[in-house]
Amino acid sequence: MTDTNGNGANPAAGGAPALNALVQYLKDFSFENPNAPNSLGPQEKAPDISIQVNVNARQLAPTDFEVSLTLDAKAGDGPGLLFKLDLEYGGVFRLINIPEEQVHPIVMIECPRLLFPFVRQIVADATRNGGFPPLYIDPIDFVALYQQKAAQANQPMAQA
Repeated sequence: MTDTNGNGANPAAGGAPALNALVQYLKDFSFENPNAPNSLGPQEKAPDISIQVNVNARQLAPTDFEVSLTLDAKAGDGPGLLFKLDLEYGGVFRLINIPEEQVHPIVMIECPRLLFPFVRQIVADATRNGGFPPLYIDPIDFVALYQQKAAQANQPMAQA
């Protein structure tokens, strides 16, 4: 008989590195359709859709991290606003036998990559349920996002 943790993985199986998703959850969600039912009729032109995605993480225990994806999306602007969506989706991940220099990239790249398909489905379902065609978000390159944030953090502050 072998000892296993709560999700069936053997935590010290020969010192092999492991990334386990312990739990995933919808932390915050808002969908606004402020101009319904007028916004649901034919539109003269396609709306401008803007999407902003951020990754946040915090350490809960020596091997456990909470990672959340926040997504803000809107179609239209001002009085022509069709919808506005705000979402925070999180997960708790356990990293076992991961070299220290690889922990941060794994938490900020691989964990969001595991959460993203669920966020994408929630957004598609919410927009469809709001009376619009489903909004399918293109895949996100979390490596490029990570590198962009790292480059911004390393830039010296501009002097006024």
